[in-house]
Amino acid sequence: MTKAREPIASRETSIKRGLDFIYRIAGKPEGFDSYGSLSICCFALVGATSLDASLRQLARSRAHKLAQRWSRRHPVVPPDAGPDLVLDFVLVRYALIRLGVRDVALTEQIRNAAKRLAVQDLLGFNPDSEPPANDLPYPCDCGLKNQRGRTFCKQCRRRLEFQSRYRVWMRALASTYISERCGIFFGASYLDVLKWLPAMRPYPVGAGENVELLRDAIYAVTHIVYTLNDYSTYRLSPRCLPREFAFLRANVGSACERKDPEVLGELLDSLKAFGLRASHPLIMRGTGYLLAEQNDDGSWGDPVEENIRTRCHTTWTAIDGLRTYAWRGERLIRPEVKSILEQWAR
Repeated sequence: MTKAREPIASRETSIKRGLDFIYRIAGKPEGFDSYGSLSICCFALVGATSLDASLRQLARSRAHKLAQRWSRRHPVVPPDAGPDLVLDFVLVRYALIRLGVRDVALTEQIRNAAKRLAVQDLLGFNPDSEPPANDLPYPCDCGLKNQRGRTFCKQCRRRLEFQSRYRVWMRALASTYISERCGIFFGASYLDVLKWLPAMRPYPVGAGENVELLRDAIYAVTHIVYTLNDYSTYRLSPRCLPREFAFLRANVGSACERKDPEVLGELLDSLKAFGLRASHPLIMRGTGYLLAEQNDDGSWGDPVEENIRTRCHTTWTAIDGLRTYAWRGERLIRPEVKSILEQWAR
């Protein structure tokens, strides 16, 4: 694998090269089909939370252009929209809200589409009455989404792999938080999902033979951070989530050793949200790794990876791990959660 020959100190250049990569991918039909809604979110959040004014301007411009393309391709919510498409619409709406763009009529269409879907279809489980599922299979290679508990695909009879409960929880945290920010209800509230935090502890210690379980647990914890600080808008006090803060700190070194820029990016931006500065040894180590491991095309991760979503998401998280944030002070986006977190921290 050949790496970019950018100087290690050129953090701003590396970030812009990464954004250029995602924008190029989103400019292709197959890339937009696979990653269109998430690429809009990427540019909108970079444009809303970056300290660098030139980076904000670049990202906001690209977010608007991609959103216009989305609107041309998806002017209305289809009456038979499934869970994935509904979530795509919600992601785009949230991105535009972060850019100050409102669309009451389209929001109402999304709200009506979500009402037609069961909470289990949207989240994979019902957080009002049960913890995150550990028997939810991944979509089969043939494309079919099988029911919970099935071990073989109903359509092609292939053996199915199950998602970890941390992955299911992470997706539910993000989905309910973003939908509520858009004024859309997914059949369960964000607090219904968050309340399972004590049941998800303790987090895995070391990768061992199950690296994917550790990665999913890290993603779940970083999404606790994102959904409590409005995706890198506010700093958080480590006192409100001491176990989660310690868990994130403990995994920076192993992410570097495993050559895992996707996880590392989320670790770094979450630890920055907890107040770690650029001069902190963990942040310096992770930053040095990311700068040294960028690919020639501006991406991070395996340059021959065929999954477009994986390539783009890895690059997005690396960008977020490198960039500086225009924090708006220290606070919880949901103040009513403070007393609950304090109770869980004891």
